[in-house]
Amino acid sequence: MAQDSSTAIPGSLSVSNDVLADLVGHAALESYGVVGMAAPNVQDGIAKLLPARRLRRGVTVSSDADGLSVDLYVVIEHGTSINTVSENLASSVRFVLENYAQIPVKDIAIHVQGIHVRKD
Repeated sequence: MAQDSSTAIPGSLSVSNDVLADLVGHAALESYGVVGMAAPNVQDGIAKLLPARRLRRGVTVSSDADGLSVDLYVVIEHGTSINTVSENLASSVRFVLENYAQIPVKDIAIHVQGIHVRKD
């Protein structure tokens, strides 16, 4: 049900970058081909998967007058197209931020930190 201006509550709402990073991290994990998040700083050329409770460490969020800028550091599954996974991931993140959080997105950068090989 739409709310008309006579019942609107005056004021403003602020959403912290940590909350936005959590939204982005969860959207990333639901994207096809993304195995997990990785820390932005790869040491010794090896990306380590972050546990689900530390998703925001794989996301950096900054904002300015033009909108939100997001950097995601991910590990993808071996055999998937890096380009396709990156495009789908950026689309999912943009959808979550613009539709759920109602925040304009300036740009999204996907950094593939590693490839995960499934062991059957």
